[in-house]
Amino acid sequence: MDAASPLAAAPVRRALRALPRAGAARPMLIPVVSAATVLGLLILWALATHLGLIKPLFLPPPEAILAALGQAWNGDLDGATLGTHVRDSLGRVMSAFGLAALLGIPAGLAMGTNRIARGMLDPVIEFYRPLPPLAYLPLMIIWFGIGELSKVLLIFLACFAPVALATRSGVLSASQDQINAARSLGASRWQVIRHVILPASLPEILIGLRIGMGVGWTTLVAAEMVAATAGLGQLVLNASNFLRTDVVIMGILLIGLFASLFEIAMRWIERTLVPWKGKA
Repeated sequence: MDAASPLAAAPVRRALRALPRAGAARPMLIPVVSAATVLGLLILWALATHLGLIKPLFLPPPEAILAALGQAWNGDLDGATLGTHVRDSLGRVMSAFGLAALLGIPAGLAMGTNRIARGMLDPVIEFYRPLPPLAYLPLMIIWFGIGELSKVLLIFLACFAPVALATRSGVLSASQDQINAARSLGASRWQVIRHVILPASLPEILIGLRIGMGVGWTTLVAAEMVAATAGLGQLVLNASNFLRTDVVIMGILLIGLFASLFEIAMRWIERTLVPWKGKA
């Protein structure tokens, strides 16, 4: 029988049809592994603290963290309730992040499509991007005082650079053939940017937004350590002064929780807006 006959090719077709079903089960394995990892870490944490392997000063048991959460919720730690701390921190981060997205994406588009804009903005962004936020925090306070403006601007500067640079990278990676095809069909410069360049750079833009938000949460702690009356960073700082390790860990876990929720939301947006990413 010829190897190219339909009977000989039937097992191959059946194997190929089975491949999508096998691959579809793999994404379901990731949440299971993640949940098992978190559960395993919690069990190790509980065992290490209850068996006396680690002193409570360095790592309190999980129930101590829950007790500290109850104290913070009732406002028994520093006079402000946990809701106030969360509200102020989220307000600062989201305001700065929204401003960074509003200005960073157009700045990146300008740098990617215009040489003059790239020559003006690129040196400034590349100069301050590697600087730690604590280096120019005193300057923000001197210029804008110790109010909310200096804190929001500090977080904004930290978020702005990743968003702008990721957008510029996405614009430069757009297919030149598609751009030329759109121009040959009579598309204007704005139409090329809107219908060709912006969709092509959207995956990079979303990555920049995710990185920017992560940097924003990191900068939040530094911003709230100076003249802040409420906020998760201020809560952690005050607790460290009194060696309240349970409150410090509670604040760290809360910051990580909100950052993780935003990351999950951004991944959902990425799957919705750019479903073709990674499937080429």
